[in-house]
Amino acid sequence: MGEGERMVEPETTSSSTITLTTTTTTTWKQNQTLQTLSEKLTNGNLNTKIEAAREIRRMVRKSSKTRSKLADSGVIQPLIFMLSSSNIEARESSLLALLNLAVRNERNKVQIVTAGAVPPLVELLKMQSNGIRELATAAILTLSSAAPNKPIIAASGAAPLLVQILKSGSVQGKVDTVTTLHNLSYSTVNPIELLDASAVSPLINLLKDCKKYSNFAEKATSLLEILSNSEEGRIAISLTEGGILTLVETVEDGSLVSTEYAVGALLSLCLSCRDKYRELILKEGAIPGLLRLTVEGTVEAQDRARMLLDLLRDSPKEKRLDSSVLEKIVYDMAERLDRVSVDKAAETSK
Repeated sequence: MGEGERMVEPETTSSSTITLTTTTTTTWKQNQTLQTLSEKLTNGNLNTKIEAAREIRRMVRKSSKTRSKLADSGVIQPLIFMLSSSNIEARESSLLALLNLAVRNERNKVQIVTAGAVPPLVELLKMQSNGIRELATAAILTLSSAAPNKPIIAASGAAPLLVQILKSGSVQGKVDTVTTLHNLSYSTVNPIELLDASAVSPLINLLKDCKKYSNFAEKATSLLEILSNSEEGRIAISLTEGGILTLVETVEDGSLVSTEYAVGALLSLCLSCRDKYRELILKEGAIPGLLRLTVEGTVEAQDRARMLLDLLRDSPKEKRLDSSVLEKIVYDMAERLDRVSVDKAAETSK
């Protein structure tokens, strides 16, 4: 090789370059697919739009990472337009697509509501088709979990329609409705305005059938406590078969959260009219659970239990029970129960 010349190495392709090229190609193809779906939703005929909505649902279910990319590609607005279609398949496919786009993606939830999804969803709650109504409920539930969406949904008129599903929907529809109403109850200064007293009976019936320490029981008792702050709600609780008993059982067997709500509801009843509700509460055997709650409940539950015990006593309110006296009563009861359990065990072993 002559002076001044240099060897030129043959060009090679590294594995990292191949990987980068492959990734770029895949990303480009994916972006093209998303853009095509967006165009089909915007410009296609009805069947094309329905198939595009179904494809979006399939894509999201296969890969959750596609949620944000799909939203960014402009599919949300045309999907919302489809919710108002006179074609049942168009409504259902767009509803499922939006629901899947919203799941576990806070940004998409807010974007869907901002784009105007709530009014057509509320209209779907009015439909005769139980399937569509309950899909709409599931969508509103998902959207209501994002804080910025709560006041918008609460002001939309959805709550009375949700209460109808609470009364006549499937078990899953009722569960979704309770969670949705619970979400919305934290979005307004006066949540009692959100709820109708007709919700009391189905809430009591659901609470009867569930485990009192479950998350669902916490949501149901939260709503019942809110309803107990209105005269109509209190009357409904007392008139519903097993209404007061179910609250007493929740005080006895519920979680820290549900016991606080349940004793709050009972206290609201007694504070509103002691003469009317005192005997009704005593008749259901509330005292043992309330005594235990004065020691084992949250600070708020303990205070509520003491107040209620004072209202339930025969003696004048001025002679309030001291907390140390209450604790002694509870511990004495616990010791007696322990002795009974030991005696029964000994008897069984003979």
